Amino acid sequence: MTRYEGRRTWHGTEVTANGRPLDLRLDLRNHSPTGFDWGYGGSGPAQLALAILADHLADSDQALDLYQRFKWAVVAEFPRQGWILTGEEIDAALHRIRAQEAVGGRT
Repeated sequence: MTRYEGRRTWHGTEVTANGRPLDLRLDLRNHSPTGFDWGYGGSGPAQLALAILADHLADSDQALDLYQRFKWAVVAEFPRQGWILTGEEIDAALHRIRAQEAVGGRT
């Protein structure tokens, strides 16, 4: 499974997937051309949520459908200084998101 890692440096934020830089995926949606961010619900976290899901799911349509909910459930909760997220944790979060939708409808 893929391991995603985000950290803050003197030059800004860096996000990797198994050690390689994660693509911003501006081709899918352009929320934050200046880069990723996390720990709140803004445009940088939206871009990060989309990029993580596009990479993890390898399905742009699913990523576009789920990324805003994933942003609020996962990315907005990341610690400001840095984080690590595994593919298993992403799958578990997506399972919770889908289960909530099945019970209470889409938010």
